[in-house]
Amino acid sequence: MTDDHDFRKLLDRLSAEAGGDQCDPYTALAWPPALPGDEYWFSPELLSVHGTEYADELSDEQLCVLSRWESVNFYSLGVHGIRELLIEVMRRLHTPGFEVPSGLFHRFVGEENEHMWFFATFCLKYGGRIYPDKKLRPPSADQDPALEDFLVFARILLFAQVVDHYNVRLAADTRLHPTIRQLNRNHHRDEGRHIAFGVRLVRLLWERLAESGLDEEGRRATGRHLTEYLRETMASFYSPAAYRDAGLADGPGLRKRLLDHPARQAAHARVLHRTTGFLHRIGVPVTV
Repeated sequence: MTDDHDFRKLLDRLSAEAGGDQCDPYTALAWPPALPGDEYWFSPELLSVHGTEYADELSDEQLCVLSRWESVNFYSLGVHGIRELLIEVMRRLHTPGFEVPSGLFHRFVGEENEHMWFFATFCLKYGGRIYPDKKLRPPSADQDPALEDFLVFARILLFAQVVDHYNVRLAADTRLHPTIRQLNRNHHRDEGRHIAFGVRLVRLLWERLAESGLDEEGRRATGRHLTEYLRETMASFYSPAAYRDAGLADGPGLRKRLLDHPARQAAHARVLHRTTGFLHRIGVPVTV
């Protein structure tokens, strides 16, 4: 990375863009005392039941209620995902191998901390809760530091791309309250820079791994790891707690039926199209 001229140019450009695009996160949004309970808080087409017979069984009122709690689940996922990425990025600030991007890391950490505050504020103010993080994390095993670096930043990038897919659509949906649209617009504005940086960094880390002698089995194992991560990420949008709060029966059973539904599998493929395309281009064999 230290010798990559194009990477340095990208960092300079993104730093300049970030410096010219600053706003006070604590005053950027007008937080109304409450959001209308009879309006959608999440685009109907993004709901976890969309395209299935389970959506057809729900009234417009029930879909609005479900959209409220799936909205809270979405921003809760943002809180937990950002916390995890902040921990990992902070561990690598000004460490060997990351001397060049550490300057941008500082901006990245500051902006992501603001995003976490946005999301947590929404959840607590309008939902009265942040749903807990339910992802299972197996005990960490000793592995090549270069592989660990790649997997950390690949997961950060993949999560950002998935969330941004939703941000873009929520920001453009005129059925949603202006506060919801602005929240997603603000996040997308910053994430565009973070994703551009992540794409280049992940590619460089993968190239460094290949040059260090990663064999075919290691390449396949890396693909399996990221495949499982993407599946787990999409599964996190199906929240039994959100179904319970929306008044739907048998949340765990509904979650399983939806995750197995062909219409939902097709929806996942659309959300992940950009992400899986990128991984295939750089040679990571994911199979989502």
